[in-house]
Amino acid sequence: MKLSTLYDKIVKFGAELDPRKKARIKAYEDTAILYGRPDTQVNDILVGIDIAPAEILLADKLRQTRALDLVMAHHPEGRARSIFFEVMDLQIDVLAKLGLPKEAVRRLVEARKWEVEKKLLSGNHSQTVDVARLLDMPFMCAHTPADNHAANFVQKLMNAKKPSRVEDIIDVLLEVPEYKQAKKEFNGPQVILGSPKRKAGKVFVDMTGGTEGPRDVLGKFSKVGVRTLVGMHLSDTHFLKAKDSNLNVVIAGHISSDTLGLNLLLDRIEKDAGKQFRCVECSGFRRIRRN
Repeated sequence: MKLSTLYDKIVKFGAELDPRKKARIKAYEDTAILYGRPDTQVNDILVGIDIAPAEILLADKLRQTRALDLVMAHHPEGRARSIFFEVMDLQIDVLAKLGLPKEAVRRLVEARKWEVEKKLLSGNHSQTVDVARLLDMPFMCAHTPADNHAANFVQKLMNAKKPSRVEDIIDVLLEVPEYKQAKKEFNGPQVILGSPKRKAGKVFVDMTGGTEGPRDVLGKFSKVGVRTLVGMHLSDTHFLKAKDSNLNVVIAGHISSDTLGLNLLLDRIEKDAGKQFRCVECSGFRRIRRN
């Protein structure tokens, strides 16, 4: 498969699970070919959740003894990291589908985007891409398309299983191989707010949209019947707002959720292509196939 074809499939499959109208999605700001010729043939990939200069050097070392065509990161680097806050507009549609007023949510998301953008201004975003360029190592990242897969999968799971109590959510998550593996590594799903014995009520899965959304929206969840939030992670300020809002919060896991999303995305690409990539796992990623 050509690198450009791989990128196009990532965007295509990400868009199919995106809450926005598909015609509006031509690309994702946090997903890009960061270095490499579009016509590069891709069969062997080093895949990791976070790719830093060390992983690029590792790839170069591995390339001395085996075929390696591409390094794929989940979290954005380079220009994809510089502007990844733009993908946060997705959150407007996610929250509006919950029943929250779209214009009010838009204002909150815009304020949160600016907050995230400011934090990015001082970053050295080209560091890892520069190493890839100097070593002539093809390099890309796939963020929101993978997160869309994780969010869709876990929300469907919650809707189907209908966990009665908060503790039941943990049991449902542990049916998923990625979360089961994380538990073995002492990093499994955890209830961080609310008694495990409390009724779960309506469960909202928040796992896509670039990063955490606006804090103030947490106080509005009760108006649309949401009692429990399931996410990848939660900042201290978001935690305090969720606590004030009397929400139950379950952290499914960050790296395990990212791994789930990447696995689901890669499964679809391989099925569509009729050929499996040879994947080298690194940086928290574990390849688990479902097809």
